[in-house]
Amino acid sequence: MLNFAMKKGVLILTFIILGILPLVSAINLEINPLTNDVAVIKGTTMPAIFDLNITNKDSGSNFMFYNFFGSDIFPKGTVYIGGRESKTVKVGIYPRSDLNQMGRIIFDLYIQDDDGEEMKYPLMLNVVKLEQAFQVGAEDFEPDSNNVTVFIKNLINFNFEDITMQFKSPFFNFEEKATIPAYGKESFEITINKEDFRELMAGYYTLNVMVDVQGTKETFQGKMKFIEENIVASSQDDYGIIVNTKKILKVNEGNVLSDASVVIKKNIISRLFTSFSPEPDLIDRQGFAVYYTWNKELKPGEEMAISVTTNWTLPLLAILLIIAIVIIAKQTTKKALSLKKSVQFVNAKGGEFALKVSVIISARKYVDKVRIIERLPPLVKLHERFGGEMPKKVDERTGRLEWNFDRLEAGESRIISYIIYSKVGVLGKFALPTTAAVYEKEGEVHEAESNHAFFVADQIRRVED
Repeated sequence: MLNFAMKKGVLILTFIILGILPLVSAINLEINPLTNDVAVIKGTTMPAIFDLNITNKDSGSNFMFYNFFGSDIFPKGTVYIGGRESKTVKVGIYPRSDLNQMGRIIFDLYIQDDDGEEMKYPLMLNVVKLEQAFQVGAEDFEPDSNNVTVFIKNLINFNFEDITMQFKSPFFNFEEKATIPAYGKESFEITINKEDFRELMAGYYTLNVMVDVQGTKETFQGKMKFIEENIVASSQDDYGIIVNTKKILKVNEGNVLSDASVVIKKNIISRLFTSFSPEPDLIDRQGFAVYYTWNKELKPGEEMAISVTTNWTLPLLAILLIIAIVIIAKQTTKKALSLKKSVQFVNAKGGEFALKVSVIISARKYVDKVRIIERLPPLVKLHERFGGEMPKKVDERTGRLEWNFDRLEAGESRIISYIIYSKVGVLGKFALPTTAAVYEKEGEVHEAESNHAFFVADQIRRVED
């Protein structure tokens, strides 16, 4: 009976082995891990990620990945790898909640193809506690620093995503979220307030960093070096335009007696309107510049405050008054009637040189008995055609033309124009006499004169071109 039972057990074991053998053979894959010493954090559910370079030495197929070590795995579904193709596959293993082992653990990764054939590949996982994962510290900083740089370094091959960190020291307290890749280092520049540590001595201080990874918390400690230095900090506030005030503050932020000095430069004009508080210790004149100097020996924590005020109110009022006087003077002396004269080239049928002369008469105020007197230049003749108002008198012998207007209302304008021509060509600049006007305003006789109008012979060529 015993021999029969043994034979029956061997037969059953043989069937089991024959049933298993097809499952663990026939896949021809070459696997090369691209990452070493992959870690997982005990007490968290974040996956350990393996980068595997897989070469299919057989025909193409879809491959499924699974294991019996972790609680879950990715990629989900299958990954296609063609024949003779190499592909990098990221395989993530999620740790079980009852994982108690620590240190390096070897387990099998199973890979199955479309035909149900499979192979296994051993992977090594480093199970660590959170307290083994990070190193923290800070760069040295000085008493006059406005910022300090702290860092946290990932010591293991594990990608931390969206972890919370709280940095605490006698100099600051702040919280930050970050993703830190495997063996990565993240630095943070923190703004510090000098008033918070004015009384702190130089030396080493403790930096505490509390890290929260999915509810698992651990505090890491590092060192900060506060460098001793003999310094005087300086700040300046400058505001105001018409009444300009400049405030200068010197503060001894070191731990020894320090000399502080302030020099202000003013010119010979601005110094007349400048006041100081306190009065300067030294005044030095150099040409058009005046230098004011303050000197003081400051104890630790002591400050020197200087206020310099330049008041431009009086000179500005004087300038504005002068401008107002000039404007009023111009308005009172401005003529009630203005004349604007212009000249324009005209194409004549006979090929003669011809110009059209126009004069715009504008009344700024009410005027009456207006007489416009125009004189023709020599060597030109007057064309019988006129534009705008017709002249009252035309004396071709003397070349004198006159227009008369009974009155012009304020803002009213009149235009007179005429054409002159000459059979003699013109070279260079052709100037016309000014137009004169005689008029009455409030019973008094006044005169006005137009601008000088001229014509350059080059303009003819440009028109013909």
